[in-house]
Amino acid sequence: MNSEAPPLNNVLLQWGSPPSGSKSGNKSAEAAFTASVAAVVFGDGSESGLYPLTKKRSEGAIPVAANYRLVDIAVSNCINSNITKIYALTQFNSTSLNSHLSRAYSSIGLGKDGFVEVLAAYQSPEDQDWFQGSADAVRRCLWILEEHPVMDFLVLPSYHLHRMDYQKLIQAHRSSNADITIAVSCCTRNQNRGFGFLKVDCENWVLEFKEKPEQELLKPMEVEGSQKSKDDFCYMSMGIFAIKRDVMVKLLTAYFPKANDLGSEVITGAISMGLKVQAYIYDGYWEDMGTIEAFYRANMESTRKTTSGFNFFDRDSPLYTLPRNLPPTTMTDAMIVDSVIGDGCIFNRCKVKGSVIGMRTWIGDGAVVEDSVVMGSDIYQMEGVKKSRMDKHGMDIPIGVGEKSHIRKAIIDKNAHIGKSVKIMNRDNVQEGNREDRGYIISGGIVIVLRSAVIPDGSIL
Repeated sequence: MNSEAPPLNNVLLQWGSPPSGSKSGNKSAEAAFTASVAAVVFGDGSESGLYPLTKKRSEGAIPVAANYRLVDIAVSNCINSNITKIYALTQFNSTSLNSHLSRAYSSIGLGKDGFVEVLAAYQSPEDQDWFQGSADAVRRCLWILEEHPVMDFLVLPSYHLHRMDYQKLIQAHRSSNADITIAVSCCTRNQNRGFGFLKVDCENWVLEFKEKPEQELLKPMEVEGSQKSKDDFCYMSMGIFAIKRDVMVKLLTAYFPKANDLGSEVITGAISMGLKVQAYIYDGYWEDMGTIEAFYRANMESTRKTTSGFNFFDRDSPLYTLPRNLPPTTMTDAMIVDSVIGDGCIFNRCKVKGSVIGMRTWIGDGAVVEDSVVMGSDIYQMEGVKKSRMDKHGMDIPIGVGEKSHIRKAIIDKNAHIGKSVKIMNRDNVQEGNREDRGYIISGGIVIVLRSAVIPDGSIL
């Protein structure tokens, strides 16, 4: 089934499919169509390839492209697709994520029935443990999820970059009368195997699902039957599922009451049971931000004048986030080249090239930042402020990038204190290194300075 198919015909009008007609009529019909869908966004996971960025926060709370959090992409896609019943299931290091979601979307105006509700992990007399996985989390929250009379659940990860019209996914799901529809990517740039691969037939019905296959199973697999072509490959799962409400409830409570993971246990079990599981092929940009390298690459692409990366500036599908009411960025004799700059920064006679600079970042005189991600600060703090950190040598180092420091191919987490004349350039081209005791690690050749770390004057990393 074509992932970008035109609007469905009248066969779906009984489900509220958008009919042809005036623009206002289409909008109201679309709203009615998606009102019967509830989104379930997973904010985190127990295992993350984004450490140390997840040392004190969950994946969905990681800042991206200067002004946003990763979870904003999933929530914005829902809002732009007229899906306004949104639940966020959170557990690990979730304080920052819970706060952001509650503050950003509590008064955004999602209509009288719309909401973004945080469902944090909990213990109860019946369940003394925390959430044991995605399936367990949904099962234990069914008593809340079933409050609204929806037909389908749309399950989403919170740490992906993609811009998808979920209405088309739901239309494909309902027109085929599938029990489960799995969004899959035909994009070859993303080699993360964390969400698995699907073998499909010529009509995109799923024959086999391997969530974490071994390398030899990633070879192209021919599809049984008379119709074979060069495109008969396995597709990569995006970890996005549309599931009928009744099917979800039965799978989690009756057929797999002890299952912890939706993908490897529930979805694979549903396929083996003979349920109708369909693949929805998405050929747009998709980046699973599951590794430091992927996170760094996506941020760097946002600074370039190309169409290969994620477009953070799409006026037709805007991204929503928490309004901070910060002042404009101030620059004094600074040189800024091909960079993305957040609100409220202060640049003093510095050079910034090909970098993403987050909110409230202070960069001192003579400093150079190249091909790097600086996440910014939660507060303003200049030299001489009493709250600035004292390093082990007793030097007073404020939050920000100190004078004459040089940063290249690095990720500087929030509230980091970079001293004067510091060089963060990985001059020895180290690929992997753990120096958390000194405030940084190296992953894939990228230097990551930890949140609130203090890098003394004159340090060379």
